[in-house]
Amino acid sequence: MKPVDILPAFNAALNGVSCALLFLAVRAIRAGRREKHRQLMLGALGCSTVFLASYLVRFALTGAHRYPVADFTRTVYYVVLFSHTVLAAVVLPLIVRTLFLALKQRFDSHSRIARLTFPIWAYVSVTGVLVYLMLYQLAPRLR
Repeated sequence: MKPVDILPAFNAALNGVSCALLFLAVRAIRAGRREKHRQLMLGALGCSTVFLASYLVRFALTGAHRYPVADFTRTVYYVVLFSHTVLAAVVLPLIVRTLFLALKQRFDSHSRIARLTFPIWAYVSVTGVLVYLMLYQLAPRLR
């Protein structure tokens, strides 16, 4: 096994941790725990940032990977991958704007945009894990 071979699992773990931190952060803010919310959101942002860097390294080293099974799971995989990819591109500027508003303490505006940013970010994180599971765990078993 080459070191690059662990990157897909590492990336999926980062997506999973990011997602968990997002949900914990929403719970914290709903409970009025602003400092805890801030810490959890910075953790989610950190995980997502490391994920993006690691994903780009993996992609540069190994390129795109095709789904190797020609059955209905291929269609499911590509639908999930497409929605994941499109929304990942959409959510990045939303995350930056949401963070900017929080740092400027413009919490009314921050809260409004966070209501859009959160579900998209959570979806991207969850589908990132699903893409990994389908491509690296399910597909090899179906061959």
